[in-house]
Amino acid sequence: MPDFYDSAKRILDIAGAAVGLLIFSPLMLLTAIYIKLVSPGPVFADIPERIGKDSRKFRMYKFRSMIPNAHAYLLQHPDLYEEYKRNSYKLESDPRIISGGNFIRRTSIDELPQFINVLRGEMSLIGPRAYFPFELRDQQVEFPESRPYVERLLKIKPGISGPWQVGGRSNVGFVERTKMDAAYADRRSVLYDLLLLLKTPLAVLQARGAS
Repeated sequence: MPDFYDSAKRILDIAGAAVGLLIFSPLMLLTAIYIKLVSPGPVFADIPERIGKDSRKFRMYKFRSMIPNAHAYLLQHPDLYEEYKRNSYKLESDPRIISGGNFIRRTSIDELPQFINVLRGEMSLIGPRAYFPFELRDQQVEFPESRPYVERLLKIKPGISGPWQVGGRSNVGFVERTKMDAAYADRRSVLYDLLLLLKTPLAVLQARGAS
């Protein structure tokens, strides 16, 4: 059964990512042009690597909605970085956001390049959140009860969407988020993946918990 699921999921991932890139390519091109016009620098965000399946690091592709070297800027401002950590690794009023960046993030347009990660086999269409290494390190120290959840969710590929994305997004705290991701890792099936996939557009349209 696990072999069937893994094979079916990979076929779904490849087909879905290919169709997604085809459908959204005009929007992705316009987004890339817009970013270059309003903020000189790379089109893709220069974010730290993420943690994938079996704790392997990978580069996640996202459209840049912040100034270049946004993470370095955060580290250079300790007060801002402390607020960032206290607030589940986000800022309510983020000075790094470029013009139009909030719209790009709120509508999840910044996530579209992750179809590339899916084709490369680093991500799935549906799966747990792809966490930053420092996020997992720091949050597990602060919330040790999350450790068994983290161990379980790291056994599978992270996803573009998943249970926390359709169930609250950034409004969900770290412990609850990892609990949801771990429950998905235990329960996953083709039908459950399809259900979460169908729920994703509504969550995006509602911009629930986006930042």
